[in-house]
Amino acid sequence: MDWSDLRIFLAIAREGTLGAAARKIGQTQPTMGRRLRALETALGQTLFQRTADGFVLTDEGTAVLRHAERIEDEALALERHVSGAETQLDGLLRLSSSDWFGTVMLSPVIAAFGKRHPKVTVELLTDARLYSLPRREADLVFRIKPFSEPEVISRKLLHIPYALYGRKGSKPPRAGDGSAVRVVTMNAEFADMPDAVWLKRTLPNAEVASRSNNRQAQAELCASGGGLAVLPRLLGDRDRRLIALDIGTTPPGRDTYVGYHRDMKRLARLRALLDLVIERLAEPRGVARVRA
Repeated sequence: MDWSDLRIFLAIAREGTLGAAARKIGQTQPTMGRRLRALETALGQTLFQRTADGFVLTDEGTAVLRHAERIEDEALALERHVSGAETQLDGLLRLSSSDWFGTVMLSPVIAAFGKRHPKVTVELLTDARLYSLPRREADLVFRIKPFSEPEVISRKLLHIPYALYGRKGSKPPRAGDGSAVRVVTMNAEFADMPDAVWLKRTLPNAEVASRSNNRQAQAELCASGGGLAVLPRLLGDRDRRLIALDIGTTPPGRDTYVGYHRDMKRLARLRALLDLVIERLAEPRGVARVRA
């Protein structure tokens, strides 16, 4: 196997097409295709699925990607050591989180990280899907459920309190009733979430005005007069159109966890970003840096 072909492989994995990868590293498209085929032959594996939209990593390609990026990191570290150049991280990191958490909590951290390490590209994926760390669908995952996969390294990041919100000027409803009250809540797929269960139990006679699995959409509906909503305080308190309502009981909060695959433990750019996330977001107690 020609180790320089791994550079070709990484470019195609990151750019998605032969043409874009060729432009990225200054090679011709036929050369890129020929060297990719040579690498696949040497490994005895098909690394990409060729589709109409471009090149998609196979399971084997995903496994090779993790090793190739570590080799790349070591090669760059050697170059820096030999040349005496300052440390400069580069490459791609893919993060997954819920919509509001990515927008409100992670975006400022990613922006600060970009100023420190401008050659690292960070992709932020925000939807309800649980991205797989072993399949390298994401490098860092933030979620409200603890990680149980044995190959995942994880930690609790912070506890997020929730509150019942209404449009400014709203009067608190009476707990245990909710008559003549309209509410915004989770859709059926997430109806068993603790805050949705609490809202239904606390205001049993309330009318469901709308449902959404998007917290920011719920906040906007609430602020526009669409109904009361249970929101994370880190989201609701920043909207001046909203007010937290005291009804003598509060909805349950949620813990947020961050996890990454153990094979990524020595990836310098992941460690640098995770350190910054912990520095900016983690609760004071138990703060720890990522160790080799």
